[in-house]
Amino acid sequence: MEVIGMTDTVPELLAELAALDDPRAREVNERNGDDHGVNLGKLRAIAKRLKAQHELALELWATDETAARLLALLICRPKAFSEAELDAMLRESRAPKVHDWLVNYVVKKSPHAEALRLRWFDDADAVVASAGWALTIDRVAKRPDGLDLPGLLDLIEAELVDAPERKQWAMNHCLAQIGISHPALRARALAIGERLEVLKDYPTPPNCTSPFAPAWINEIVRRQELAAAGS
Repeated sequence: MEVIGMTDTVPELLAELAALDDPRAREVNERNGDDHGVNLGKLRAIAKRLKAQHELALELWATDETAARLLALLICRPKAFSEAELDAMLRESRAPKVHDWLVNYVVKKSPHAEALRLRWFDDADAVVASAGWALTIDRVAKRPDGLDLPGLLDLIEAELVDAPERKQWAMNHCLAQIGISHPALRARALAIGERLEVLKDYPTPPNCTSPFAPAWINEIVRRQELAAAGS
């Protein structure tokens, strides 16, 4: 049984998070669609103090507060969730950071990850579908056996340009990952990216890799080749 310390009640944690709300952080986060102002480093420090407490995580999630939900995702036990619970949580997660952490910190560690990938991949809700694509990217990079990679390229080629924003970013990442991880398909991935020109003009800060798939593929492959030559 998990024991929650006296200072670790949900109301007190909500008060602690509220005290950390920084207007400047909130302004930056809101530009990215996230409605909270808590510095993520400070949020992680609270999670480190609390350690894994699944029941507390469930209570924090139930508050529907973005910062509390982020904290919940850091202290939950990913393998304790059922497939139905994770599906419901994903469909509730409209804040981009909550959606991202749920997929990457929880669903990817769940025994239900592949079932949810298949369940979400063609979902009519583009935000839900983007989670299916995010899980597909993980498989493209780490466990591609059984994936129809040419079929994925066909789908990307047909749908990328008109896909809603969140889904488009995930599909574009998948295009880049196929080109990076699978040399036999690299030329085709590059050709699709060059023809579609999705995110070609996206403003990219200096020293950052462009999200334009051909630039992304070429840069990561260049780094890999340099690393291999130096090893």
